[in-house]
Amino acid sequence: MRGEAETFIKAIENAQCITVLTGAGMSTESGIPDFRSAGGIWTEDMSRMEAMSRDYYERYPKLFWPKFKELFQMKMTGTFQPNAGHMYLADLEKRGKDVRVFTQNIDGLHIKAGSRRVYELHGSVQTAACPKCGERYGLDHILKDDVPRCSRINRKGEECGFILKTDVVLFGDAVQHFDTLFESLDESDLLLVIGTSLEVAPVRFVPGEAHLIPGLKKIMINLDDTPFDHLFDVVIHRKVAEFVKEISS
Repeated sequence: MRGEAETFIKAIENAQCITVLTGAGMSTESGIPDFRSAGGIWTEDMSRMEAMSRDYYERYPKLFWPKFKELFQMKMTGTFQPNAGHMYLADLEKRGKDVRVFTQNIDGLHIKAGSRRVYELHGSVQTAACPKCGERYGLDHILKDDVPRCSRINRKGEECGFILKTDVVLFGDAVQHFDTLFESLDESDLLLVIGTSLEVAPVRFVPGEAHLIPGLKKIMINLDDTPFDHLFDVVIHRKVAEFVKEISS
């Protein structure tokens, strides 16, 4: 443990620009389950993946929303709090580091922790928008009705009434901010990959691309092995919140 901690601390101290890529393992210590892990909700009923697609939303928007809310009910409560891992990254930014957080998570906890440069690759469960007029809504409006609709009043004094689309990236949607992620890698001297197995495209291509960038140090913190561990300079098989608490004590 001591060698890992010392190497990690030294890498953080020497880095000026840090690109961070986080996955579900970042938030499990906040009580949010990893849907793709063994026993996760995706393994219980694979038809839910079809229901969480853009095609299903466009064809059956009234049926989509109850399924969506059932699946993401834990993330949509708004009661979950950032853990020590989220707070550590936000604190690095406060200490003057240039930290860019790219997350696969949709829970909004990086933003809640205070990180300012957060790029939500898979969108956010906290917001939704009207596909017709573009009006945006927060979680309170989304949760108010079973099927959330746009309440904007037009020039004729009529309510829009169009069914909202979640800002979560659905199956069939494009992942967001991916070009920005690769631009950030080119500008960084440290890559931190935290709490992700890197099994899902397109993030699975990040380690290979990062490996080709001269001078970029690469550190992985993940509880389990990944197929890309060999491409990292340091691999730490720990829970992230537990690890940062130890190095901060």
